Amino acid sequence: MSLLVLLAGCASHQPDEDSSARPDTEAVFPVTIGSVTIDRQPTRIVSLSPSATETLFALGAGPHVVAVDSQSDYPPEAPHTALSALSPDPEAIAGYRPDLVIASADTNGLSAALAKTGVQTLVMPDAKTLDDAYAEFVELGKATGHQAEGESLARQTHSDIDKIVADTPKPAKPLSFYYELDQTYYSVTSKTFIGQVLARFGLTNIADGNDPSVSGGYPQLSAERILQANPDLVFLADSKCCGQNAQTVAARPGWNTLTAVKDGQVFALDDDIASRWSPRVVELVRAVADAVTRVNHAG
Repeated sequence: MSLLVLLAGCASHQPDEDSSARPDTEAVFPVTIGSVTIDRQPTRIVSLSPSATETLFALGAGPHVVAVDSQSDYPPEAPHTALSALSPDPEAIAGYRPDLVIASADTNGLSAALAKTGVQTLVMPDAKTLDDAYAEFVELGKATGHQAEGESLARQTHSDIDKIVADTPKPAKPLSFYYELDQTYYSVTSKTFIGQVLARFGLTNIADGNDPSVSGGYPQLSAERILQANPDLVFLADSKCCGQNAQTVAARPGWNTLTAVKDGQVFALDDDIASRWSPRVVELVRAVADAVTRVNHAG
């Protein structure tokens, strides 16, 4: 008999007695997020989204998180597991006896499979803008009984980012940049979440070309195009995964001629922070601000 069937009764029970997390008695339920109505405060949450995991802990729902996917590596106290977010296994997820599963996509009919066990799945799509990220903070807070904390987190993150951008010196001349996702030159345009973060600083994205919507905002550039564009700054989002840094970039054929390389304006980012729409986006904004400030001072 399928484990899903065996676990069906478990998931529809009252919160497990062995859960160490205590419900927030001030939380108001039911709440509706999109098409999902959550009747009572979840006390056994499985997160299949690194961004959602970081947000859950930031707003105080961490004690209710019983498992996170293999890519959710922050914060350190998150209950790390081998669960896959890219190819989720409903039976493996149900084994953690969740009363709420949070995912960034409904991959392979995940929500329908879990629904057979009585488990609800809340899908929080990838943020396209900073406003999307703020909205997700609020919705995750609402879904977990931490609505006030979610609203506060959104306001504070919004305020912090606005202040960092406002305090960053404006370039004396327009600055262009190349944002590297991997060593095959996949990049981001201004139509993506990351692209919009960098756009706050008035930088010109060489990946935009004539159509920032091309390839869903994640075009693969050629080395020739990057060399021809000659960006003033290079941001590396493949430093942790792939060991890229200013030295490895300078060693690529012809890249030592780039303004960014010659002027020491190649900046390695934390790959994880640079790819998530969690509250740590403030750290990404600060890293970009530091880079722009450094270029301004050098000029």
